[in-house]
Amino acid sequence: MVKYIGINHVALATADMDKTIRWRDLLGMRLVAGMGRPGNRQYFFGIDENVMISFFEWSDVEPVPDKDPGRPVKGPFSLDHLCIQVASEDEIWVLKDRLESAGVWVTEVIDNGFIHSIFSTDPNNIQIEFCCAVKGVSFFKNPKMVDSKPSAVTMEGTESQSNKWLLAGQHSLPQDRKIYQGELKKILTEENKW
Repeated sequence: MVKYIGINHVALATADMDKTIRWRDLLGMRLVAGMGRPGNRQYFFGIDENVMISFFEWSDVEPVPDKDPGRPVKGPFSLDHLCIQVASEDEIWVLKDRLESAGVWVTEVIDNGFIHSIFSTDPNNIQIEFCCAVKGVSFFKNPKMVDSKPSAVTMEGTESQSNKWLLAGQHSLPQDRKIYQGELKKILTEENKW
């Protein structure tokens, strides 16, 4: 079984990296890495020590149409919203105050039972939710399903069903494993420009 430990980064797209960096300034994040050239950049904003948001800057990207999170859409679609957890409810109020002071649309604080949250949109119209956990409530410890008509697959339970896929019977041997250099390695090999 694979042991997952978190999300390293989520990659989004923007046509204007400077506007996106100003959004990062409003939220109080760090620009921790960047590479590329005008029209084809990739920058990473740190949320905490092990989690980042990455933005590709592509000059022909257009902001997504505005929509309410969780509302069904038609046609090609990839991301409904991104939810970033903060340390406490006080942090939710700090973000709400900052966004409102900057004239940026933000919802009221919403009680979702397991989290309290606010929603806003970044300069690319990407829905961003900021949340804090409600003490004593954990879907990880106490999974819940209230779907009125769950599918047969859903009813198989909470745990991964290892017998549902034909898995390869052999594993790659250490001596046969090869790792290829990716574009982002340039960040570590080029002289730091800051």
